[in-house]
Amino acid sequence: MIRLVIVDDDPMVRTGLRLILGGESDLEIVGEAGDGLRAMAVIRDLEPDVVLMDIRMPEQDGLTTTELLLAGSDAPRIVVLTTFDADDMVLRALRLGAVGFLLKDTPPPRMVEAVRAVARGEPVLSPSVTHRVIAAATGGPYGVRGARDAQARRELDRLTEREREVAVEVARGGSNTEIAERLHMSVATVKANVTRIFAKLGAENRVQVAMKVRDAGLLEP
Repeated sequence: MIRLVIVDDDPMVRTGLRLILGGESDLEIVGEAGDGLRAMAVIRDLEPDVVLMDIRMPEQDGLTTTELLLAGSDAPRIVVLTTFDADDMVLRALRLGAVGFLLKDTPPPRMVEAVRAVARGEPVLSPSVTHRVIAAATGGPYGVRGARDAQARRELDRLTEREREVAVEVARGGSNTEIAERLHMSVATVKANVTRIFAKLGAENRVQVAMKVRDAGLLEP
């Protein structure tokens, strides 16, 4: 059972998330909060596995709350949930240690799968967020051409054909489960491929893989 806490200052949003997530047999919503300060107390008291964290809230914003929670021991996995995908917010959330960043209009099935993936230890980004992070990190919507692009192509050449296919799906924002469905593989095989991709590309996370795939020209603009 995955224990969840929902943190959002809008009661309607909290109600919607309860309806989306509360009916799943493996998910249990154990608490909720309407501001960052209340969230700190609720989370420390209930010790959830995953927290869905809004960014803009009264008393204490979601990013500050995320930073304080992750500074302690036994911190939950935090998914930042928001109505917008501003580059600075995405990058700051990831630097602070959030393992996911989802837009509030994420389709319900994707939201449910994202929570499960995060509980398994897999980072999750909405596809549009992934592309914006890549753009912000590379200095523009199409990246900076030249030596970095050539280096990315050389690094991608180290991958097998199947690993390249998986890397492209990672860059498109797919979870392991979604990639398995698209490429007709088992989830365990996808995980094994992702591990090898990380090692061959010297990447520490999926965003870094996505950046290399984009620089190598394997993603459409």
